[in-house]
Amino acid sequence: MPLLSSYIEKFSKVRVLVIGDIMLDRFVYGKVERISPEAPVPVFRFAYEKEMPGGAGNVVANLVSLGCKATFIGIAGRDENGSKITALLEKSGAHSHLLRLKDYPTIVKTRLIAGNNHLLRADQEEIIPVITELLPKFRKILTQAVKNADIVLVSDYNKGLLTPVSTQMIIDVCNQFHKPVLIDPKGADYSKYCGATLVKPNLKEFSEATGQKYNPEAADFHQKMVEGAKALFAKYYIKNLIITLSEYGMIHIPAENPEDIQHIPTEAKEVFDVSGAGDTALAALGIAVGCGTPYKDAMKLANIASGIVVGKLGTATVSRTELLDAILQRTTSESSWPQKRKIITLEQAVNIVAKFRKTGKKIGFTNGCFDCCHLGHLNSFMEAKKLCDVLIVAVNSDASVKRYKGPSRPIQDEKTRALLLASLEYVDYVIVFDEDSPLHIVEVLKPDVVAKEGYALDKWPEGRLALSYGGKAVTLDRIEGYSTSNLVAKMKG
Repeated sequence: MPLLSSYIEKFSKVRVLVIGDIMLDRFVYGKVERISPEAPVPVFRFAYEKEMPGGAGNVVANLVSLGCKATFIGIAGRDENGSKITALLEKSGAHSHLLRLKDYPTIVKTRLIAGNNHLLRADQEEIIPVITELLPKFRKILTQAVKNADIVLVSDYNKGLLTPVSTQMIIDVCNQFHKPVLIDPKGADYSKYCGATLVKPNLKEFSEATGQKYNPEAADFHQKMVEGAKALFAKYYIKNLIITLSEYGMIHIPAENPEDIQHIPTEAKEVFDVSGAGDTALAALGIAVGCGTPYKDAMKLANIASGIVVGKLGTATVSRTELLDAILQRTTSESSWPQKRKIITLEQAVNIVAKFRKTGKKIGFTNGCFDCCHLGHLNSFMEAKKLCDVLIVAVNSDASVKRYKGPSRPIQDEKTRALLLASLEYVDYVIVFDEDSPLHIVEVLKPDVVAKEGYALDKWPEGRLALSYGGKAVTLDRIEGYSTSNLVAKMKG
């Protein structure tokens, strides 16, 4: 299985379309130091305020923060608060189709916060009126946006945009263009989500939809969850359910085989504020599924992301760097293998190389599949390390090896190969890459020495690139008689 961090490298290539109820989240911060003499209520002393897109807008903000290309379709009022939402979406870098209604006030949620405590939430909202004449325009915008997306996220806050008609229109268009559609639902009636790729309720919403109560600590919890999921699958033809369980983690139940239930634990360490945690989970889950991440790993990423955001105050977002750091901490704390700290992403490598360069260290680089590590590989690492202070080794991902070596390879998965390399004293850092060539890594890191055994310069683009920016390209001597292909053939007899 690929490393969790390797999926994050693909986030920037994913195009995500978000459709849903947007609002303006206003956070008013201050202090409470006394009780009012007029009534037994606290006196709130204003300090400052922040405004940001809320609801589906927070999903968009998280997607942008995680580094993907985000597009939004929604409705706001033709008022000052609607203009603020428009400006905030533009500032984030997201592309938006915000339909502005003349007689509809933009939804605003204002929270008063003293220290780390929420004192009060004041809502200004009206349910969006059903405007049948808007549907043709909505479908036209929707169709074009779905065509240009890799995945579609629907964020339902039950504010009127996502009616049974409009929601089914979204699902139909997504199915027409074979685009997965993930839905964060609201309400007990799932008929409007009929045919969705995935629906992501929390446990309370799942309980309301199935009409059953569930106890995560009960011995028959999984069995009861599967029974409830089967009922929804049979009635509404939903293909997957992911149920968030707060402090109990997340569960994935596929319609194809409901008994194949996957349950992962929670990641939150310290909870300050759960505002927007579901939005963060939807964003991380969507972007992960959009780049081909299996559901179990996508859930892990969503769980880690929401675990980060509940440790922040106010409607918050998670960045790529925060997610990568959390994965690194999670890996090293859970594992007895300290060598895992040496397995890094290209993004992390940029910062590491910059720090070493400040101290005058020479950076070396080599690469390969390293499917079955043998004496020839060990000799290459040893010789390459002699040429530099810090040796970075790039190893082909499983998908990359299959394209390069054929469907029967690799023999060992990328996690195993990366860990074996990281365990060698000659190797300082390991990067798993998904491209056919490590040329992009050399372009970004510009190592002082690029070394490889047995490659002539005319067939070695990384070597030519190194020479072009003033680095060295060193062809290492090959120890004859050692190759992975020969080892594989020998094992097969």
